[in-house]
Amino acid sequence: MGQVAWKGLFLSLFDYKTEKYVIAKNKKVGILYRVVQLSILAYLVGWVFVVKKGYQDTDTSLQSSVITKLKGVAFTNTSELGERLWDVADYVIPPQGESVFFVMTNLIVTPNQRQATCPESDSIPDALCYEDADCPAREAVVAGNGVKTGRCLRDRDSLRGTCEILAWCPVEKRSKPKKPLLASAENFTVYIKNSIRFPKFKFSKMNVLATDNESYLKSCRYSAEHPYCPIFLLGNIVQWAGSDFQEMALEGGVIGIQIEWNCDLDKAPSECNPHYSFSRLDNKFAEKSVSSGYNFRFAKYYRDAEGVDYRTLIKAYGIRFDVMVNGKAGKFNIIPTIINIGSGLALMGAGAFFCDLVLLYLIKKSNFYRGKKYEEVKSSSRKSLSSPTLNGNQSPDQLGGL
Repeated sequence: MGQVAWKGLFLSLFDYKTEKYVIAKNKKVGILYRVVQLSILAYLVGWVFVVKKGYQDTDTSLQSSVITKLKGVAFTNTSELGERLWDVADYVIPPQGESVFFVMTNLIVTPNQRQATCPESDSIPDALCYEDADCPAREAVVAGNGVKTGRCLRDRDSLRGTCEILAWCPVEKRSKPKKPLLASAENFTVYIKNSIRFPKFKFSKMNVLATDNESYLKSCRYSAEHPYCPIFLLGNIVQWAGSDFQEMALEGGVIGIQIEWNCDLDKAPSECNPHYSFSRLDNKFAEKSVSSGYNFRFAKYYRDAEGVDYRTLIKAYGIRFDVMVNGKAGKFNIIPTIINIGSGLALMGAGAFFCDLVLLYLIKKSNFYRGKKYEEVKSSSRKSLSSPTLNGNQSPDQLGGL
């Protein structure tokens, strides 16, 4: 490469190149271009900025605390327990008031159990036997209540019996309750206190009305007219979840309470409000399923004067409530605003590219428009570089400007 070529390359660094535009007098393509432009503009303004608030910086790292307290009493009279008054210390588990709590609505009580030998329940397949050999000693009963002793206990007129076990005797009853014992739990109330914070914007709020009236929380109930009253009737929560409380109280279930905070911090803090929704989380359609409902067991232990340990076994049926909190906050920020405007301008360019494809390849006169848009410059020999040959009506000035 000669000195002249190096000089030309160096000088070309200071050239400014601009695009050449061709105005196509085609109404169909012109209308298509404007429709594309308006569609992109409507998407940018309507969806990105108005609906999705693309001009805001967002914070989804919500910090939340939930405290729950239940109120209500119930009276029962059963053969196992006699007359008994139930309060929150009896039917709420755990008692600490966490975001997940269980309200007992029904139960099976097996009182005065102590460790001894007794026949296993005949409803357990692994406990059925015909002779002592079917009950190997020290073998645990599968899905049973104790360890086999090696004896098969049969009635005199029966060929089949059940294995004797070492367990807490007598074993638990297997019959399911027919009516919910704590049916009045429908009228119990739960106080759900939710405190949230968006750390990026240092914004905090609670779902409790800011008032000095001490009687407000004792008399109010949550409704559309009182969104800042965090007192809920259990019956209403189950109803809003699409279920019947008395039916659900029989064998139990799981209810989800969702609290959603979607806050536009460009507005006043009073505009940031909690939104509640309720849903049933267990499979309510599996009525005939053996796994339907919700229950677990716990025991209360005591010792008599002779030092023998006893317990009362309780199989508790009830409703588990899961309080789940989520949300996001947004506030104006110039950086996402510029990014979304730049994305919109890029989409405008994509629209022009699409219309170019239609103009140059899809309409009848596409060959004509391609000839106007693109200029072909053929490479010439070294000799012709000093004396360029003109092509058609091109002038030397036009070739120099390519």
